[in-house]
Amino acid sequence: NLSKTYSLSDGSVEPLKNVPLTIPDGDIYGIIGMSGAGTSTLVRCINLLETPTSGNIFFNGKNITDRDFNLSQYRAKVGMVFQSFNLFNNMSALKNCIVGQVSVLKRSHAEAEETAMKYLRKVGMEPFINAKPAQLSGGQKQRVSVAGVMVDDVELLLFDEPLANLDPATGKQAVELIDNVGKRTGAAVIIVEHRLEDVLYKDVDRIVLMYEGRIIRDCTPDELLSESALKEHGIREPL
Repeated sequence: NLSKTYSLSDGSVEPLKNVPLTIPDGDIYGIIGMSGAGTSTLVRCINLLETPTSGNIFFNGKNITDRDFNLSQYRAKVGMVFQSFNLFNNMSALKNCIVGQVSVLKRSHAEAEETAMKYLRKVGMEPFINAKPAQLSGGQKQRVSVAGVMVDDVELLLFDEPLANLDPATGKQAVELIDNVGKRTGAAVIIVEHRLEDVLYKDVDRIVLMYEGRIIRDCTPDELLSESALKEHGIREPL
């Protein structure tokens, strides 16, 4: 029953309205909706970048919205990749994957570098460890971002419109990478995206369709594609 309300000078806006959602370990969920449907707000609340106005979020049985909950421990288990790739432009790919480990997780530089190299290899970016973001393609930046969130041995991966700045071919590569990461780590994966056909390039356990802050459908891709709910709620059906 998650809700979020913003107070404005001329009234209020409620991007989330009593949202119910349960995501099992290891499942891949696609969350779709028109602009303004509340998809990004939902993901930002799950990571507590936004504080819900009402309702609760439970992670492994613990209420993370409780005031006494250890937020830093939770965030160490959750990785989030934004459409802007959230990379430091003045740092190399390797340093981008080291900085959070040293500053937040308090790992030694040697341990952080070893962990960073492990995951940069896994995403195929070892040849580009000294390159800065401006020297990388969109797909390469995406891979560095994914490596950067994997260094924490996360249990939940959140992707907020990860394909927005990628061409269709690179978008498919990104979805394949996300799928591989999910299977390799066993983490639950949430992908917020408007390009449904790209999300469905690999197997997705369930699709959540949102409209005006509410969940309209929470079902398998086959069930959703056999209905008219996409067209009725402003989403173009896959090509």
